Amino acid sequence: MNAEIQEYNNLQNSTDQEICNKLAAIIDENLPNAENKIWHAHPVWFLDGNPIVGYSKLKASVRLLFWSGQSFDEEKLTDEGSFKAAESRYINPEQIDIDDIERWLKKAQEIQWDYKNLIKRKGILIRLK
Repeated sequence: MNAEIQEYNNLQNSTDQEICNKLAAIIDENLPNAENKIWHAHPVWFLDGNPIVGYSKLKASVRLLFWSGQSFDEEKLTDEGSFKAAESRYINPEQIDIDDIERWLKKAQEIQWDYKNLIKRKGILIRLK
């Protein structure tokens, strides 16, 4: 695991740390060629410079965010924001369904919107895949 991401995880309380470590392990296993780093203060994985998935500690949960998740057609993902992102939130590690996350990660590789160039395109998203 990326040292910065491990440090982020280690700063969480024990339950959230377990959630974060589990999410990072699942993501790393399923996106072995993705670049990962702390981006805007949260762990994020990128394919070709485009953000794909990340997680962040919220007040009452850990949020797993897929930048193109609204296009996945997955009822367990909740729309987030005004672009194409969708999320799942966890308050304990037992809520994490590995099969769901692996399926979402597969879709995250197959369905991508171009967030990398969002600012250059003045807020207009274009589908890459």
